[in-house]
Amino acid sequence: MKKYFLALLFLMAVTPVHAASPCLPYHGETMHFSVGWEFVNAGTATMRFSRQGDSGYRVDTDARTNKFFDIFKKVRDTIVSEGVCINSKPQSTLFDLEQHERKYHAKKRTDYFWKENKVRYTHNKNSENFDVPAGHLNVLDAFFLTRTLPVKKNKVLKIPVFDSRKLYEIEVRLLKTETIRAPWGEKVECLVIEPKLKTEGIFSSVGTMKVWLTNDKRRIPLKMTAKIKIGHIVARLTGYVPAS
Repeated sequence: MKKYFLALLFLMAVTPVHAASPCLPYHGETMHFSVGWEFVNAGTATMRFSRQGDSGYRVDTDARTNKFFDIFKKVRDTIVSEGVCINSKPQSTLFDLEQHERKYHAKKRTDYFWKENKVRYTHNKNSENFDVPAGHLNVLDAFFLTRTLPVKKNKVLKIPVFDSRKLYEIEVRLLKTETIRAPWGEKVECLVIEPKLKTEGIFSSVGTMKVWLTNDKRRIPLKMTAKIKIGHIVARLTGYVPAS
């Protein structure tokens, strides 16, 4: 249950700023999500996108189960993702995950030394080095990049990532358009996409996952679902502060 819950919490990733990033135009954006299993509300997640220096960015994500679900699987997770814009394209520099899930505690940090085409992955105090070409992203940055790219039927988007010791390409497909209700009350047309990941994380490779993005320039994620062996995990946007 833990890995599926965390997979959706990644998707739901501070200070407001007034400058737009040349590669990811989300500075100042804040999103709040409710996360549920089947018909039971399991917890919440908040994601904040902020500016770092002149050309950098940072995403802070906090995830926690509610008091009821704490009895079964208490989750208190934090994620920090950082990157920089190079030639109008995002380049990850950090993915830092701290997991507190009942008795399981872990720190997982990935440093992207893109100028040297290297990555260092540290799990608790054990580090490994990998040869990774510049341009590879962490899974959270890949999600934000997906929001900026044009998606078309019968066209597969491929985004290079390094995640959990693996180097590969995320594949994203447009399934259909569908109208659903946004948290601000109105019905909104959405692009329903299906991302496929080879690691557990923002886009779970276990079961079938779908994401509903508003069909406008903001591409706000209104809903995420993941089909698992014992039902469905569903995340819904409950609050939204637009980029400034």
